[in-house]
Amino acid sequence: MPFYITIQPSGHRYEAEDQETVLESALRHGFTLPYGCRNGACGSCKGKILSGQVDYGDYQSTALTDEEKAAGFALFCRARPLSDLVIESREVSAARDIQIKTIPCRVQKIERVSDDVAVLYLKLPASERLQFLAGQYIDILLKDGKRRSFSLANAPHDDALLQLHVRHVPGGAFTEYVFTTMQEKTILRFEGPLGTFFLREDSDKPIIMLATGTGFAPIKSMLEHAFHVGIRRPITLYWGGRHRDDLYMLDLPQQWAQTQANFTFVPVLSRPTAEDQWNGRTGHVQDCALADHPDIKSYEVYACGSPEMVSEAHRVLVAAGLPEEAFYSDAFTPAKDSQPQPTT
Repeated sequence: MPFYITIQPSGHRYEAEDQETVLESALRHGFTLPYGCRNGACGSCKGKILSGQVDYGDYQSTALTDEEKAAGFALFCRARPLSDLVIESREVSAARDIQIKTIPCRVQKIERVSDDVAVLYLKLPASERLQFLAGQYIDILLKDGKRRSFSLANAPHDDALLQLHVRHVPGGAFTEYVFTTMQEKTILRFEGPLGTFFLREDSDKPIIMLATGTGFAPIKSMLEHAFHVGIRRPITLYWGGRHRDDLYMLDLPQQWAQTQANFTFVPVLSRPTAEDQWNGRTGHVQDCALADHPDIKSYEVYACGSPEMVSEAHRVLVAAGLPEEAFYSDAFTPAKDSQPQPTT
């Protein structure tokens, strides 16, 4: 049976169909709650149940702790109502009027930028353009109905080709296909744009960006957009990896640091070897950021990468005084299946 959900503090009220999550039903009615991964891993959709009961669904404990659950919090991308609900959640208005589409595309170019990262350039039909916000992602639709989520790495103004950064996950259905079989001119289908991880342009706070691995993709989109529209707020990027090769486009942010007066770049390696010949920062990006910005409460933070980094960055920075609402995140989680699956 359907249940009614009321969002506070806005007072918006909508109906959830049987088996719909809180997030799914909100999006269907045009109310954009914050979300990122949509699989219970990143915690971006976390909100509070003020009244009513939910089935919490499957999720990762790093995204919703037992203490948070006991305090009334839930992940709205996984929680399904078992009664009428009153929830407390921010609403994101900037993404609301952007149409989510299912579009065919052609793989125009495949560029191997490291041993385990490929950049896909996707060309849309001549009659199509994808409107999106810097930082959003798309879902590649596989032939068996499964999806693979990838952030858009190009800025919205540079949309002749959509750019995806794909890290090779051994045994991963789509990434094995990309690295072993996919050819240029391959036809794919995707749905998007999706997600509420995007650059907030109506703030005057200085920005700290944290990325690990291919979490650089949406950060790249945000930065290129910020430079294009002339955002003058100070922006510092901490991009981390285990080894130097993990920073697969190292020259690009180094170039930005030379040409953009308000931009600072800090590369970080957590496990440098002698082969890396590394004399830069070491450790974890969130620790380096906090060491450099002890006044973290006056900043906005955008974090994208491994769930472990995003979760730990949230814990450490909020504990140091960063307002909860000033932490924006997206976490990358590898798909669980292991068989390569051709796309349509």
